[in-house]
Amino acid sequence: MENKVTQAGQGEAVISIKGLYKSFGDLEVLRGIDLEVFKGENVVVLGRSGSGKSVLIKIISGLLLPDEGTVKVLGKDVEKLSEKEMRALRMKIGFSFQSSALYDSMNVRENLEFPLTRTNRTLRKKEVDMVVEETLDAVGLSDKINQMPSDLSGGQRKRIGIARTLMLKPEIMLYDEPTAGLDPITCVEINNLINEVQERYKTSAIIITHDLSCAKATGDRVAMLLEGKFTRIGSFDEVFDTDENQAKEFYNYNFIQ
Repeated sequence: MENKVTQAGQGEAVISIKGLYKSFGDLEVLRGIDLEVFKGENVVVLGRSGSGKSVLIKIISGLLLPDEGTVKVLGKDVEKLSEKEMRALRMKIGFSFQSSALYDSMNVRENLEFPLTRTNRTLRKKEVDMVVEETLDAVGLSDKINQMPSDLSGGQRKRIGIARTLMLKPEIMLYDEPTAGLDPITCVEINNLINEVQERYKTSAIIITHDLSCAKATGDRVAMLLEGKFTRIGSFDEVFDTDENQAKEFYNYNFIQ
């Protein structure tokens, strides 16, 4: 397994997080974290289950409010946006759910059509068909256009979920555990797809995972989230080329050779 070749450089920050805190009752989940995601880069947020990774992307997308700190997305302070402004911002953010979140009663074509026709009712059927077919081609599943979600494998459902997110041409992608529950070969396919999406759609992304193979394959930078704080941020090798016990334990636990 090789490191991803980093292509994105520092420049415009599309996500900027400063001094972020979030608790639920007495449970401190995020304890003063800072992070910037630059235009065109994939940043992996790596941590154990329950470490606050999913809470972070829910705050970024405005689904949760922080207790303290600021989160700016595409230059907008998320906490200060009106409901209408937040809806407009979310149109520029693609959210790939761990469960894929497909509608079981709709076939693949209908699942992909749904976000497009809901947001733009003036599109003609020919235009919708063209976008659906182009997006399915981008994820390598053109032949599944009339299949039901129940007829797809786990990896295929994950791909269709990403395709549906891409229908609105988002500027930012948020991936929540994209390889969870998949076999090793399918994990490699999903990792490759994440990189292809970055290249083809010029997206910036946060990838939430505890899978080191995914982190190494997709991350331009890796941010290790432990006990509510980012303990190390850098390339995969920079994060794990250390004698620091927590990083070594995490690496060894994942059995990366």
